[in-house]
Amino acid sequence: MTIKLHCFGESGNAYKAALALELSGLEWEPVFVDFFAGVNRTPEFREMNVMGEAPVLEDGDMRLTQSGAIQQYITDKTGKFGGAPEDKYEVLRWVLWDNHKLSSQAGMTRFLMNFLPEDKRPDQVIGFMQGRLKAAYATLNAHLDGRDWIVGDGITNADLSCCGYLYYPEPFGFDRAEWPHIDAWLTRLSETPGWKHPYDLMPGNPSDRA
Repeated sequence: MTIKLHCFGESGNAYKAALALELSGLEWEPVFVDFFAGVNRTPEFREMNVMGEAPVLEDGDMRLTQSGAIQQYITDKTGKFGGAPEDKYEVLRWVLWDNHKLSSQAGMTRFLMNFLPEDKRPDQVIGFMQGRLKAAYATLNAHLDGRDWIVGDGITNADLSCCGYLYYPEPFGFDRAEWPHIDAWLTRLSETPGWKHPYDLMPGNPSDRA
């Protein structure tokens, strides 16, 4: 049975789940969530996910939300991306760090800078968020010094989580050239067989609304 992932291309959190599915080799298909038309706020969508968020994974009778939980489900189903047994909690630590310190703030900053009308963009908030993001980039960049992957010697959910927003072309204060170890890691990940850019992996692109 084909797994369905309710997602949209602009969502870095959806990308984490979609990339994990794609690299896992599982049979899956994206189902477009028209977030910018407010589909996630409709009663029909809220019946599927009371949180009103994407991604949502459906695998037969299993329905799961939140990217980190979906990633762990894929790991439990395939044995991939969990790292060595002794790495279990270190992988989880980085997934939780990303959700709190990196992706949540990168996603919000990118939204404020690119998807709000220019006259409604809160410059002080954006500046504050970019300052917090620089601290997160510095943490990740320092950790990747001398490492190919965030945990262990292969791709884990730590990598698939932390990369969620870092491939997007829209400006939000992240310049790969300023963070050489992050840059090398992102290049390494993108050279993995099966890797796809978020706009190639999921339906939905800012150009659709241009």
